[in-house]
Amino acid sequence: MSRSNRPQGRRTVRYAGLTLLAAAMATTAAAAADAPAASHTVTYDRHSLIIDGKPTYIWSGSFHYWRLPSPELWKDVLQKMKAAGFNAVEIYFDWGYHSPKRGVYDFTGIRDVDRLLDMARDVGIYVIARPGPYINAETDAGGFPGWLVNTAGKPRSTAPEYTAAYREWMTAIDAILARHQVTDGRGTVLLYQVENEFYNDSDDGRAYMQALEDKARADGITVPLFGNHNTNFFDGVGKLDMPGYDSYPMDFDCTRPERWNSVYDFASEREGLKHTPLFFPEYQGGAFDVWGGPGYEACRKLTGPEFERVFYEATMASGSTMQNFYMTYGGINWGWLSSPGVYTSYDYGAAITTSRQLTSKYDQQKLLGYMIHAAPSLARTDAVGSAVAENRRLRVNARINPDDGTRFYILRHAEAADTTNDATHLSITLRDAGAIRIPQAPGTDLRVNGRDSKVLLADAHIGQQDLAYSTSELLTQLHTGGRDIAVFYGRDGEDGETVLRYAGQPEVKVLDGQVASAWDEKAHMLRLNYRHHGLSRVTITQGEHSLLLLLGDNEAATRFWQLDTAAGPVLLRGPYLARSATPSGDTLALTGDTDKASELEVFAAPDVRTVTWNGKPIQTSRTASTTLLGKLDGPAPVTLPTLHDWHIANSAPEIETTFDDHAWQAANKTSTPNPYWEHQLPILDSDDYGFHHGHVWYRGHFKATGKETSIRLSASMGVHLGNHGIFTAWLNGHFLGNNPSGSQQFPIDPSWLKKGGDNVVAVLVENTGHLQEEHNGAFREMRGLMSATLQGSQAPIAWKLQGNVGGEDLPDPVRGPFNIGGLYGERKDWHLPGFSDAAWAKTTLPHATDKPGVDWYRTTFTLDIPKNQDVPIALRIRDAAPHHYRAIIFINGWQIGRYISDVGPQTDFELPAGLLNPQGKNTIAIAAWSTAQDGGLGEVSLVMQGNYLTGHW
Repeated sequence: MSRSNRPQGRRTVRYAGLTLLAAAMATTAAAAADAPAASHTVTYDRHSLIIDGKPTYIWSGSFHYWRLPSPELWKDVLQKMKAAGFNAVEIYFDWGYHSPKRGVYDFTGIRDVDRLLDMARDVGIYVIARPGPYINAETDAGGFPGWLVNTAGKPRSTAPEYTAAYREWMTAIDAILARHQVTDGRGTVLLYQVENEFYNDSDDGRAYMQALEDKARADGITVPLFGNHNTNFFDGVGKLDMPGYDSYPMDFDCTRPERWNSVYDFASEREGLKHTPLFFPEYQGGAFDVWGGPGYEACRKLTGPEFERVFYEATMASGSTMQNFYMTYGGINWGWLSSPGVYTSYDYGAAITTSRQLTSKYDQQKLLGYMIHAAPSLARTDAVGSAVAENRRLRVNARINPDDGTRFYILRHAEAADTTNDATHLSITLRDAGAIRIPQAPGTDLRVNGRDSKVLLADAHIGQQDLAYSTSELLTQLHTGGRDIAVFYGRDGEDGETVLRYAGQPEVKVLDGQVASAWDEKAHMLRLNYRHHGLSRVTITQGEHSLLLLLGDNEAATRFWQLDTAAGPVLLRGPYLARSATPSGDTLALTGDTDKASELEVFAAPDVRTVTWNGKPIQTSRTASTTLLGKLDGPAPVTLPTLHDWHIANSAPEIETTFDDHAWQAANKTSTPNPYWEHQLPILDSDDYGFHHGHVWYRGHFKATGKETSIRLSASMGVHLGNHGIFTAWLNGHFLGNNPSGSQQFPIDPSWLKKGGDNVVAVLVENTGHLQEEHNGAFREMRGLMSATLQGSQAPIAWKLQGNVGGEDLPDPVRGPFNIGGLYGERKDWHLPGFSDAAWAKTTLPHATDKPGVDWYRTTFTLDIPKNQDVPIALRIRDAAPHHYRAIIFINGWQIGRYISDVGPQTDFELPAGLLNPQGKNTIAIAAWSTAQDGGLGEVSLVMQGNYLTGHW
């Protein structure tokens, strides 16, 4: 990232619209349609985004619907993000995912973007739209469609051919996004990104950006246009309403998760922005992993809760009020979605795993997200220099809201990677009191143990309470039932001190835990001192004003959930997840998940007397805190079936000389618009023949002279990126060998040749994806077999090739262009559940073979998962020792994983509900490509990744 140029500010722009969903944006689609007309605006100034006149801190996470091919699960992810305090979700829209062929655009089924955006509206979460045309995202061609490879014109430029292509896409996607805009009153699309990571500020680059912006506006996009192009397009031609920065401070090397880089201070960038907020459309939320990498748990450790506290709070300290984390849910590179280099899982080490489970990273993001919601003054602050840490190993950044005087102190080690444990006191400035040293109580201190950071509040209003300061961190605060409730927390065992102002001495009652109080009559301050451990409870009453103060450690804090309702917020404690709350009379209907039997405590108004959980009444009792306390059941045990009764069939008849390839496409093209073509004939590039994804077979025929000694074969698979692509070759049925590097000369045994007759070279090539397009057209790098040269003979070779059936004309549009390639079994529908394998031989797993080629394995199993339980299930392949084979895994016809035995690291492949039938029959089909004489297929089993009694279904 270049930071040499200070960004220039620009004017504030106002956007008006019709109606916005009321309350917490959680009404139904029918209610939204009947909502009265109202004017809604999205504006901004140098501090923050302003929605309907209210400065709003944007706390957002990235989610790719196209990496979760089960619309039923989209809402689950969105609800989990909302429950963690996110008020926005950032979504890429993948051009290639929706367009298998030029002029063909599919927005149905797993591509139903309208349905996705309706879900976001119903959940009550804003959408930050990123429609490209280019998206990067470690996906095939960076989101460009396969057919774009075969068009002329420089991509990401004003070239007429490229312009005509991207305008097709924008017309299609913008029509959907426009009708879901906040400013148009029918949805929650809040912002619209133009291009992605585009750093070309040449005249043509600027003209291209301007053309994209003009097109978006012409298509009815009225929300602000933003970018993530760092210091580009802040002004001049192509300038954006809101520029933004990308930042990945830990990089992507997960092999050393203990290694930390330094924190970059974006304060200078903040000062350089005179009219727009400091916006991070992408800030590191994890890291992608590569073939042969350490696995995503290492990436989750690299970017774990400590990283989140230190680095996310550092951006707050710099003055950022718009943060999006890439990724919050990563998902699955199902089919052939991935770009070269990354494997099936796109878990990303994110806060929510690929199997949609919550992690400690999720807990930490929730702690911060709740604080941002509970302290709205953070959306508008300026830096001040009024805080000093007595321990010089520590650093303090202070910020103040210029309107209400709320102060924020961000405390951490001066060196972010410092792992020492340090204690300190702070000198801060308080309203009407001046400088003060905190904590005040003798024998207490503030601690920063290891890689930690804290956001402390001072001179803040907590409902009707006047907070002087707290050395604990604010989780949340709300007003319900005539009283204020506030939750503060800190690390287990550390001191906490909270000081509140009152006109006269209040009544203090400790309900639970050990909390000492002291009243300072002169300063009119009540000081509470305690040690964070478990959950302490204190009520403070003065006149008609009452506060329930909850003081917990981190673990206790993560068990709280706050839900918005039309009648106001509701606070819960206990379950694994809380999804929704709906009041009706004296009943509060809650939905959520449990992973085990657990408590449910409801902090609500006294007139709430009855609680239901996922539609069932919960027996509750009143506590000393005047809350309702009950018990929730956990999920019933689940046992998964053992996979047996496997059937096997050889499926590489293309190897044999007797195979009939007359219907295959002849490689007879003599020209191509692809600039990567080196003017070598014949053109063998599979993209030129409409085969853009997966495996491609080539069969070359030549008349042998008997003098052929070897054959040199070259293929393009992007192997220079370490994607572990490979090809295997045969001559007249005899195995020549394999090559993962792209080119090799294979010796020919003279006895294999048919002198004067037809000889057949069969080559199976794996296309592991197109390169991401940066700025050089690399996504057009050719794929498949590139050339073949006989040694000892000038005999010409006539080539035919076959990829997926139909090429760009899909026989299975439901599963789409990325689902299958050109393996014989795929072409014969062996992957589909309706295919009959009764005539196949039976086998057991693991199964070994010394014959290179392709074998298919099939089995069926039946599940009986309780309908109210969410049980993420994965298919596991295990080899006792690495073998030379790679497997393509299908569940009920959907290609859900690619496994390479001798590379790894992935062995578990998620089977998403929706593709998997949890109450009935399922079919597994696995194509195992043995690339050498020690192939086969390892042990295959089902593994349960979690078990939750849920309110999702």
